Amino acid sequence: MKINIFKTLSVGLLLTFFVACSTKKDTFISRNSHALSTEYNILYNGQIALDKGTKTVNDNSDDNFWNILPIEKMQISEEFSASNKAKNPDFELAETKATKAIQKHSMNINGREKNMQIDEAYLMLGKARYYDQRFIPALDAFNYILYKYPNSSKIYEAKIWREKTNMRLGNDPLVIKNISKLLEDHEVKKQVFADANALLASSFLNLEQKDSAVAKLKLAIDFTKINQERARYRFILGQLYQELGHKDSAVAMYQGVIDMNRKAERKFVIQAQAKKASLFDYQKGDVALFTKTFDKLINDRENRPFKNLIFHQMALFHDKQNNQEQAVALYNESLKSNSKDPYLVASNYRNLGNMYFRNTKYPIAAKYYDSTLVKLNDKTREFAKIKKIRTDLDEVILYETIANRNDSILRVVAMSTPDRIAYYEKYIAVLKEKEEQKRILEEKNKRIAENLAANSSINSPDPATNLSPLPPGGKNAMLPPSGNAPISQQALSTFYFYNPTTVAFGKVEFKKNWGDREAIGNWRMLKAISNASSANGDTNSPLTSAEGLSSTALAEQFTTDFYIKKLPTEQADLDKLNKDRNEAYYQLGIIYKEKFKENQLAIAKLEQLLLNNPEEKLVLPTLYNLYKLYQITDVSKATAIKQKIETQFPNSRYTQIISNTSSSSVAVEETPETTYNKWYRIFQSEEYVTVLENIDLLITQFSGDAIVSKFELLKANTIGKLRGVTAFKNALQDVADNYPNSDEGKSAVLTLKEQIPFLEKIDFKTTESGKWKVLYTVGKKDAEATKLLTDKLTKFIKDNDLTELSFSFDVYNEKENFITIHGFNSSAFATNITTKILSLKPTGNVPNAIVISNDNYKVIQIKKNLEAYLGLKK
Repeated sequence: MKINIFKTLSVGLLLTFFVACSTKKDTFISRNSHALSTEYNILYNGQIALDKGTKTVNDNSDDNFWNILPIEKMQISEEFSASNKAKNPDFELAETKATKAIQKHSMNINGREKNMQIDEAYLMLGKARYYDQRFIPALDAFNYILYKYPNSSKIYEAKIWREKTNMRLGNDPLVIKNISKLLEDHEVKKQVFADANALLASSFLNLEQKDSAVAKLKLAIDFTKINQERARYRFILGQLYQELGHKDSAVAMYQGVIDMNRKAERKFVIQAQAKKASLFDYQKGDVALFTKTFDKLINDRENRPFKNLIFHQMALFHDKQNNQEQAVALYNESLKSNSKDPYLVASNYRNLGNMYFRNTKYPIAAKYYDSTLVKLNDKTREFAKIKKIRTDLDEVILYETIANRNDSILRVVAMSTPDRIAYYEKYIAVLKEKEEQKRILEEKNKRIAENLAANSSINSPDPATNLSPLPPGGKNAMLPPSGNAPISQQALSTFYFYNPTTVAFGKVEFKKNWGDREAIGNWRMLKAISNASSANGDTNSPLTSAEGLSSTALAEQFTTDFYIKKLPTEQADLDKLNKDRNEAYYQLGIIYKEKFKENQLAIAKLEQLLLNNPEEKLVLPTLYNLYKLYQITDVSKATAIKQKIETQFPNSRYTQIISNTSSSSVAVEETPETTYNKWYRIFQSEEYVTVLENIDLLITQFSGDAIVSKFELLKANTIGKLRGVTAFKNALQDVADNYPNSDEGKSAVLTLKEQIPFLEKIDFKTTESGKWKVLYTVGKKDAEATKLLTDKLTKFIKDNDLTELSFSFDVYNEKENFITIHGFNSSAFATNITTKILSLKPTGNVPNAIVISNDNYKVIQIKKNLEAYLGLKK
């Protein structure tokens, strides 16, 4: 019988294939077949997707070199999710491939996995979820490897990835415990050892244990085989040393990154140069070498993406050496580079603002601070600090503007008529020059626009209307003779004088705007225009043309009468200017003294104020502040001012302060804040007289301390409670005048502006409606009479079951208080009750009752005008 070998072989191969595809048969062919299919097909493609997704994550995670970098570059952009749904398509593909490998090629026979690649599939699954920031599902995948594959060759790597996931979930103590035990119990490969120590360093940093993080980072640097990791770890270690104050060690680490050169990312090399430069020793360092190094960095074309940082660091170098011109130029160069680092841009603006601030150019500094605040994170302390400085500058700019404007007006008013004319003629000459420059610029821009429009029309694709035909020979007759190669018609037409249409248009426009002009110098000047117009009868000159300059308005602005007419002549207006100017000088002196510590500027403003014949209320506080300033700068002048204050104002509180004649009312161990809080509580308990009797001693005791303004405002409020709205207004005005830059001074100004006018307008009402009260006036020191009356009222209300009535003890002024009965619905009811109380025995110890509506009671408490109310009742 003839046997078909090919048929038999085919059947055998088919049977072998089915046996190899089975995941239930533990055979050599099955194990290796599934392992090969898993590794070289599914996991290979999954690893490609995972690598691509990881690169995307790292590229999107921008390092913030202004803070200590994270050990792992990946940054958490949002809260982690427990969802199994992937957000990144690359990680989704990697997860799909890993899942497919597990589902189709897992050989779990008798509780043991026979496919040696399945643990790799689970590891890929966990990594894909980890990088996709789904940490809880990732943790499940890593834990499954540790549970099901304890003998896997990837077991230590899986343990590290599990702890990385735990770190992302905030379980840093657990990470440290598990990784430390792993390293103690097992000897691992060098790269695994480096990864484990890097992970420990990251957890220690999260726990703010920087010394421990330093030790682990050193080990990670020594054992890692990846250059990019070594550069990153060295840079972070340098940052940690710098923060811990180990300057030399930090410089060594940064130099280590620099020496890696092309083995490290370029940004790390440049950032290391910048960090090293920030630690430069300006007293002992080699300035020439520093300058040479950064000049070389700037000139290297490879460093173009980092010029913003290089210029910034060079600007800092010159700034600290007080080379202000170079610093300003370099800061501006850094800004011109259009940096994508917002904090670097903010730092440039901030440092420029600080330079102008130090030079007392506050308006310019304010503009730079405005730009700084736009770029800074408004949640940071630095933002709050600069915001406060910027707010303070608003006051400086405001008062400097008022002082300069009013000074200028008053100075011109004081001039003689010829001097005024000369002053304004000089000003008009400057104004004409500026106007001329502006007009020339506008004309230039207009001509450019018209030329572009004309050339666009001439170069249009319509040959029948716009293109000029070429003469025989192919050369344009308008071309100048030249030995060069012919230039294209389109290129030539862009030049103004080679385009006859544009030239003709320009001539018409010139004559329309300027008229027939002679070829003489300064032909644009107004005088030349006026002469030409008069001589030629041209009605289209700029002085008369509606399309040119507005002749009437411009001519008026160029005459001295225009400005002289605007000068104030009424004495009241001049007094107002003088008063506002003096107030501005006083405020500037206080701001420079208290907020900016610019003592010389403060002295200059206050000394000038005294020369301006200020109001009497400004003289004493000005002298006192000058006395305090001269105590720092010139003791002899301070002594002279002290004598002047003691002579001219012997009974003033300032005299008591500088003479130290006031008695102390505060225990030595009490802080100003503690003392203020104690007396504020006394104020809240309505012991106003006690507060008023002691407040002046407290103010004297804490003279020179910032808390004095709080005591002054407390005094003003106490005066308001005891003496009424008029006294309250005067006391608030004192606080506003003497402490204009404090929060209390600003609060006083706000109260004076918004509340006092309303309180002054309220008056008694004559209507018989609303609730009513009964008042009994008692002396503050007549305790016995007060007790008898309160006992009698208590008994009366109880005996008559008048539960709707109640009484209270109310402060009125420094000498009298009220015992007030509340709860009356009408004046008749109140009068009836007072009659019954008056008839109670024993008689003779009940003062006269005052029946008053609730609204009118508020008026007498606010204005302290009980006598006026009693007179109104009569």
